[in-house]
Amino acid sequence: MTKLSSSIIVIIDCQTAGIAGDMILGALLDLGADATKVTCAIKSIESHECGYSNIQVDIKQVITKGFKATKASIIANNKQTIKDGKQLIELVEKTTQHLNITPKAKQFASNVIHSLINTEANLHGKPLHDVHLHEIGLVDTAAEIIGTAVAMDDLGFFNAKIYTTPAAIGGGLFNFSHGTMSNPAPATLALFQSKNFPIKGGPIEAELTTPTGAAILINLTSEPTRFYPEMTPIKIGYGTGDKEFPEIPNILRITIGKPLENHTVSDQIAVLETNIDDISGEIIGYTVDRLFSEGAKDVSVIPIVTKKNRPAQIIKVIANQKDTQHLTEVLIEETGTLGVRIHYCTRHIAIRDTCSINITIMGQKETVKIKYSKNTNDKIIHLKPEFEDLKRLAEKTGLPLRTLSELATTKAHETLQTRN
Repeated sequence: MTKLSSSIIVIIDCQTAGIAGDMILGALLDLGADATKVTCAIKSIESHECGYSNIQVDIKQVITKGFKATKASIIANNKQTIKDGKQLIELVEKTTQHLNITPKAKQFASNVIHSLINTEANLHGKPLHDVHLHEIGLVDTAAEIIGTAVAMDDLGFFNAKIYTTPAAIGGGLFNFSHGTMSNPAPATLALFQSKNFPIKGGPIEAELTTPTGAAILINLTSEPTRFYPEMTPIKIGYGTGDKEFPEIPNILRITIGKPLENHTVSDQIAVLETNIDDISGEIIGYTVDRLFSEGAKDVSVIPIVTKKNRPAQIIKVIANQKDTQHLTEVLIEETGTLGVRIHYCTRHIAIRDTCSINITIMGQKETVKIKYSKNTNDKIIHLKPEFEDLKRLAEKTGLPLRTLSELATTKAHETLQTRN
């Protein structure tokens, strides 16, 4: 499949039946990821030392509750687990290093397996080499992580804007190697907690999201959203797993879309506001600093006049929707306010990125970081050299900062126009 441009939007919708490794792999294959490439990558983890031999990958179209979906099943000759968490990490990382995939795909696979194993280690209070893996030591875990990395790379997802809905985790009880527990599994819950990732219980009593699915999801995006962003859908993929439920279709839906023709992309944000009229400037300043350190995207303090012509301020916070509750608590805790107004809305933004350029000053090559924005047609809208880099060079060379800024800006325009 032709790789997607950076302006393409991807939405992973797991709010109905959750997410598991085989479900996301099936959905990616349903979207057109190269099945041969994925199969070869998964078979490359065959290892007698690890107990993975004669791996078979069965990819087929199935009907679940009336919906056509792709199912990817991984089968090995035996169900022997590998020895420990450290060995599973090494297996995934060594395998991906020998695959013809991008550095972003290799890093993604490494991040996922590290998240999964470190979570298990923390839960059981043991070092990596002493973590007994039980279910995640089976062939499925490594296969689904590597297969997902290869499929996403083939589709160009590592260059796209990825959103995900809150994950459905199910409910009720389930049995596993440590006994009977309530859903979600301890590792699944800990993974979501580690990234402050939103979840939702139900809609049925079953395990809907697995630890592998959770580890994949939290490493794909930091922007969960309750609503789809503004876009035009261009392709939809459905993936399913081994389970069948009488109440719901066991499917994960992934939608590829393109932004509306306004030459910007959009995201879903929360705007928090509160009126303050009885605290000092020092407390307001500290509150602003803390809000930024706790994850706020932007904070403004706006002077106003309230009842009885009393001077006051509005503290206004722009944040990711997933951070709404936490930042509300910070505002109340620091200011003593009795209420916070919250608005969920869509924000249109230019695509933002950074790069480094080399400029020659007094015969010496120096590196300057450039922040720039562009529209969905890859046209550069604005660029700006990093102030700290210019300051460092001004102090080093004695040249005016304004002169260095003009030099870096000109070089950046030339460099970025050549790349585009």
